This record gives sequence, C-alpha cells and structure tokens, in this order.
Amino acid sequence: MIALFTDFGLAGPYTGQMMAVLHRAAPGVPVVSLFADAPSARPKPSAYLLAAYATWFPAGTVLLCVVDPGVGSARRAVIAEADGRVYVGPDNGLFDLVLRRAAEARLWEITWQPEALSASFHGRDLFAPVAARLAAGEKIAALARPASDESASRAWPDNLAEIVYIDHYGNAMTGLRGALLSPDARLVVGGRTLAPATTFSTMPPGEAFWYVNSNGLAEIAVNSGRADTALGLKIGGEIAVET
Repeated sequence: MIALFTDFGLAGPYTGQMMAVLHRAAPGVPVVSLFADAPSARPKPSAYLLAAYATWFPAGTVLLCVVDPGVGSARRAVIAEADGRVYVGPDNGLFDLVLRRAAEARLWEITWQPEALSASFHGRDLFAPVAARLAAGEKIAALARPASDESASRAWPDNLAEIVYIDHYGNAMTGLRGALLSPDARLVVGGRTLAPATTFSTMPPGEAFWYVNSNGLAEIAVNSGRADTALGLKIGGEIAVET
C-alpha cells in the first residue's frame, strides 16, 4: 500500500491532487491517509511522529511524506529504506529518526525527473510519481542513486522533550518514547507538574496528566477537557522530565 504523511491540512486540493497521481500511476494499489495535518512546515516534530506511526505499516509499504518548507531549493529529494518500508520525500530531517532507529537502512537520492516539475509542488510532480512507481514494483535503483546520510549535521536527539502534535481532542503528543521514561516520571509543562496515569478514566474530570499513548509516545491530556487550552500548549513547546 501507499501511506500519505503530509502537512497539507484537511481541506484544499493538495491531497486530492497527489492521490490522483497515485491512482493513475499505480492503479489498484490502496492509498491510506496517515497524517494530513503533520506540523505545518516543521520537519523536526514531524520526524518524531513519522517514526512512531510508520511502524504500524507492514514491510513493503511506500510512505509518501511531504513536509517540505524548502521545496524548490537545493535540498535533496530522497528515498529512504528502513526495515522493509520505503519512504519518499525531501531530505530535510523528516526521515532522520526512521533511519536512525532501523535495524537495516539505506538512503538514496532521486534522479528521476518528470516532464514537468513545478517549483512549489514537488509532492504532486516528483514524490507522488516516484512513490507510485515503487508501489507498482519498479526498483529503487531505476529512480535513484545511493546517497550519504547527512542527519548528523542536524544532531536531533533520539528522544525529543517537546510537543510534536496536538490532536483533534486537544491532547498533546511529545517526542518522548514512553518506554524510555520511568513509570513514575513527572512531566513539567505549561507551569504544571503532571503525574502519570494509564488512561483517561483513572483521573478525575478536568485533571491534567500524561500517559503513554497507543503508539508509544508520552502524551499530555486532560480528562474530559483539552490539554492544549488548559495548559497553553503549542507544537515546539518544551517539556522537563522529573524522575
């Protein structure tokens, strides 16, 4: 299948245009929308989300990932292979965590070019056709050449003590993997020190807490409320961990 991970938003024509390219070039291949509201123009928090959520897709999945504030610049267009999954998108850090955490990984620079390439929509004109060709069975070597991994220059931490996503309910995901935190750890954010809980119903209504969400990330929530509003949370907001 092909999975979409973008910051295009839930409205507007951009996702639909990319899906049209995918269906035309890889008819019959299922297309799944994973995120259409990844942090807008922010590859760093998006990288931690992608690494957490991509693991639910089976080997052979092609993930078409477009969070690309540098579109039209000299940034490379790449294909990343990691633990049997294939990621297509810009080389701006979006795949750093995926590559770092994989048991087997390889990076390629896309050399294939379409007949027409707009300066501002590589998602539709370059990345979607490449993803479709890969999903239809074309070999990576026919579309790209081996590339060096330049992630060390960004030096992003393996665990990020920041808010990386706020969902529809106002819950705030962090870049911290819950398995690496003490079960008794407290998170300090928005001027509050939050105790851990296993889920919402274990806390009184209106109480803020943190828990390990279903995808393994430490998440900040308020039972029967919105954590973003109650605590003034925004993407990129820093978190302190007390053990």
